[in-house]
Amino acid sequence: MQFKLQATDKGSKARAGQLSTGHGEIQTPIFMPVGTAGSVKGVHQRELKEDIKAQIILGNTYHLYLRPGLDILKPAGGLHGFNGWTGPILTDSGGYQVYSLADQRKITEEGVKFKSHIDGSNHLFTPENVMDIQRTIGADIIMAFDECPPFPCELDYAKKSMEMTHRWLDRCISHLKTTEPLYGHEQALFPIVQGSVDKELRTISAEYIASRGMDGNAIGGLSVGEPAEFMYEMTDLVCNILPADKPRYLMGVGTPANILECIALGVDMFDCVMPTRNARNGMLFTSEGIINIKNEKWKDDFSPIDATVGGYASTFYSRAYLRHLIMSKEMLGAQIATVHNLTFYLWLVNAAREKIIDGTFASWKDIMVKKVSHRL
Repeated sequence: MQFKLQATDKGSKARAGQLSTGHGEIQTPIFMPVGTAGSVKGVHQRELKEDIKAQIILGNTYHLYLRPGLDILKPAGGLHGFNGWTGPILTDSGGYQVYSLADQRKITEEGVKFKSHIDGSNHLFTPENVMDIQRTIGADIIMAFDECPPFPCELDYAKKSMEMTHRWLDRCISHLKTTEPLYGHEQALFPIVQGSVDKELRTISAEYIASRGMDGNAIGGLSVGEPAEFMYEMTDLVCNILPADKPRYLMGVGTPANILECIALGVDMFDCVMPTRNARNGMLFTSEGIINIKNEKWKDDFSPIDATVGGYASTFYSRAYLRHLIMSKEMLGAQIATVHNLTFYLWLVNAAREKIIDGTFASWKDIMVKKVSHRL
């Protein structure tokens, strides 16, 4: 994997770059649609590529390990062969899902013992077998196994958690050196910066992760309930430490405004379930603001959902028709809303990239943050 920095904004730390993987190139900054169970919920691969213009999607190690399972994925040729997506894929390590199963798991130095949310069966994730699982899934970018501390948490807990994450990272790196990719393309490992919202811990973690010299680096443990100002403060601090010649991935973030603000701080890659999850509940993100399509005000609005962002779903269907589908609980409504929201997110990061290249990102960002946060 190679990363080429192409432009830096004059009025911020925003960057435009190109990330090259075995399954194609990615123009950054980029948003990655989340495909928890192997693909993005309710969206065809053709729509992801042709309408949404997704360049990379995210898969989930925890969920894919449990279902369909490695015995299905391996003979299929990994996730690419199983779901037919021909572009790059990133898999998270399962650490966040384990974090979310607080009442069903036990963390030790060895790893994490947990119960399946599907059938209650017992499992163990270690740094070593999580690397093996991600080898079998076959993603282009794989994440180191980490512990994601909750917010808020005691300083002592955050420190011990961070130190264990670092030890687990060393085990991930050592184990990867003893194995090879399974499907003929390289896999890049991204370590994860932790440390909760403590400046000293975040500094220590960012310096340690940077010292390991991996192909890219991730920032974890944010967007877990902390105030946005803490997220921005920690992101800014970490981006000032992580190497400029490697991509920076802020995990699980977030709203359109969060993404724009964090692009300005130097982040290159994002993922979040918000555009898909909120779409299924009738919340639409648009270039002019946020729409609750269930509101009666949209019942006779026959204008396109958002003509500005392009894409079939956003420009062909009217707000009135989408409201009708959502209110009628027709599954097509959730599909159209999902495709639209993802189209908007990809339009947003692509527009940001264009503004970075022409040097006008900072002023444009300030205007767009207000627009995309406004409720119509």
